[in-house]
Amino acid sequence: MSGTTETGPLLKTPLNALHRELGGKMVPFAGYDMPVQFPDGILREHNHTRTAAGLFDVSHMGQAHLYGAGADVALERLVPGNLTGLAPGRIRYTVFTNEQGGILDDLTVGRADGYLLIVVNAACKDADYAHMKKHLGADFRLDILADRALLALQGPLAAKVIAKFAPAAAAMVFMSFASMKVAGFDCVVARSGYTGEDGYEISVHSRDAEKLARLLLAEPEVKPIGLGARDSLRLEAGLCLYGHDLDTTTTPAEGDLGWTIAKRRREEASFPGAKVIVKQLAEGPKRIRVGILPSGRAPAREGTEIVDTKGNKIGVITSGGFGPTVNGPVAMGYVARDFAKHETEVGLVVRGTTLPAKVAPMPFVPHHYFKG
Repeated sequence: MSGTTETGPLLKTPLNALHRELGGKMVPFAGYDMPVQFPDGILREHNHTRTAAGLFDVSHMGQAHLYGAGADVALERLVPGNLTGLAPGRIRYTVFTNEQGGILDDLTVGRADGYLLIVVNAACKDADYAHMKKHLGADFRLDILADRALLALQGPLAAKVIAKFAPAAAAMVFMSFASMKVAGFDCVVARSGYTGEDGYEISVHSRDAEKLARLLLAEPEVKPIGLGARDSLRLEAGLCLYGHDLDTTTTPAEGDLGWTIAKRRREEASFPGAKVIVKQLAEGPKRIRVGILPSGRAPAREGTEIVDTKGNKIGVITSGGFGPTVNGPVAMGYVARDFAKHETEVGLVVRGTTLPAKVAPMPFVPHHYFKG
């Protein structure tokens, strides 16, 4: 299904025609016409990514460069992450926060030679760009890379595949990036992704995106993967989806993202919402994001009410579905702090019936990032 959104026609990535050629089932997503699955189906796509290599189109994400002396110091005023301590060629995950401590978006920031590389979510990118321009000032220049596509090659065989086209990529470690030729095309390659598997995100000029995608898909280890499997993979990996598991009403402490805030940033408290966030990190938030494992086979979808053993509401599911690798339903959501301990028994109210579940550690499937 494709068509229009409330704000106009759906946007298309440079791989749109290829998705259709490959039989992709197209759906609206974040204002774009995107493939939710291909003929193999979500289950096979998920399993293929876990065992071989899947190719995802994530060109709808926002890519930008931030220029200016002291850009790391300036951007640090908008996020709780440690950007001034970021080494060249390294990437850091962080969040934009508001004055109430809520999360405006999650993003990655990389330090290149002379600029910062910023990648933000598709649905938030225009607001993120405006936010940065408003608060950074005239001393800094934000170049939006509207002419770049972004491909994610994910899975245990991703390194083997990319090494055929860019041998230097095989030696990279998780959360690092570098400019290099991939099959002769000028690219920026990051060893990162959002599946929990080893893999790469490849920024390539839009004009070369389809050619590069075809070369990668011609490798026997690689298949095209849609949004459906991307969602089940990141859910098993315990990774948040902005607008569902994180939003402006959620703080980093509530979202269990305290690990993204270094000691120096907590002590300086020089980012939006710091007073709220630092207090929550020290004392514990009233609610927190946890993993949930339903006891039966019925999945708990977003919005499902979480109750204690007496039937009192204690939280809500923010993401849930069937986990193919787990071979059962998995979910995450927010519960009152007193119920956040692993193995705590809870109930999930599904169509008027309370089904048993328990709080579980995340990730549900171990991460396989390559750290050297």
